Amino acid sequence: MRVAVVVHPRAGREELTWDGRELRLRITQPPVDGAANAAVLRLVAAWAGVAPSRVRLVAGHRGTHKQVEIEGVDVPPR
Repeated sequence: MRVAVVVHPRAGREELTWDGRELRLRITQPPVDGAANAAVLRLVAAWAGVAPSRVRLVAGHRGTHKQVEIEGVDVPPR
C-alpha cells in the first residue's frame, strides 16, 4: 500500500492524523541527517502495525510531502 504523508518537523509533540487519503505527521525531530525521515518511517510502521523494516520512503526524501510504501498492508488502518 502506498500512502501520501505530510510531515511537520520540529513540532512540540508527536501526532499522527489520517483523513482517509493522506497521513499528517507532527514529529519532534529536525530535518537533519535523516532524523526526520527515520521518525516518519517509525511512526508509519506503528500506525500500520508492521515492523519498521516493512516501510520505505519512495518519494519526497527532502521535502515535507512524501510517499511511503508499506509492505503487507492492503487497507489502511482505522
